[in-house]
Amino acid sequence: MTTQAAGSRATAAAGSRAAAAAAIRHHYDVGNEFYRLWLDPSLTYSCAMPDGPDDDLEAAQERKLRFHLDAVNARGAGAVLDIGCGWGAVLGRLAGTYRVPRAVGLTLSVEQAAHITGIGDPGVEVRTEDWRDYEPDGPFDGIISIGAFEHFARPDDSPAERIRTYREFFERTRSWLTDDGALSLQTIAYANMPREAASTFIQQEIFPDAELPTLAEIAIAAEGLLETRSVRNDRLDYAWTCERWASRLRAHRAEATALVGPDVVARYERYLRMSALGFRMGKICLYRLVFAPYPRGYARRAAAR
Repeated sequence: MTTQAAGSRATAAAGSRAAAAAAIRHHYDVGNEFYRLWLDPSLTYSCAMPDGPDDDLEAAQERKLRFHLDAVNARGAGAVLDIGCGWGAVLGRLAGTYRVPRAVGLTLSVEQAAHITGIGDPGVEVRTEDWRDYEPDGPFDGIISIGAFEHFARPDDSPAERIRTYREFFERTRSWLTDDGALSLQTIAYANMPREAASTFIQQEIFPDAELPTLAEIAIAAEGLLETRSVRNDRLDYAWTCERWASRLRAHRAEATALVGPDVVARYERYLRMSALGFRMGKICLYRLVFAPYPRGYARRAAAR
């Protein structure tokens, strides 16, 4: 690679980090009290795992948290990393239920980091830091990332640039994992809708500079680094979750309006309705993937064949 090309790559990477941070803060720093009105008590802002249409939102979110924690064998783990830790629901379970001595969370939201710090769970460290800049002190037995992958690439990235970004994520997480560790990843993805048909409202007003992956891009990026142990497409779970959130926000509309104003409330109600419809129609989907490291040196051997 030439010096000029390397410089261009570094400049693009820096721009991507800045855009990701700005996008996260645009959405998540609206205010903790606003989200508290319509999320469940754990402030879990990602797709739940309902056990039937009449399930309770809090129970469905706890089931989802257990899924990811069990996927990385959190019980008995010495250290677990949560990339895109939100308001710390996973970190809280790691410290409390699973008694993990070291739980690290990465977020780009100042509001979320302050909330986690205020709880003060033992062994929990939260860092307002991009995963591309993070340098861990030691290896992790498990890594969980729920709802962050959608923010890694940008809408104007080429297919090769998206895959390169996702590849870097998998390279880093592989290098941070112990040989018998696991990565549990949850992400929205494009399904039967082309990128060109994506909602400009959601891209510009809700999640600016975010871009969804496809399953093919994820698979290509992880090839030779991580073995795919399981894949679930739970898009109807996310339709259910968005509908529950929308119902709760409507029920607290007056309080929400007093906190953030009518325009923000109307924007979120529209976004939740559109998202639920997109999941119901199969335009977008929700993947839950569990990866395990290939033996070290596997990628080099595969490349040499």
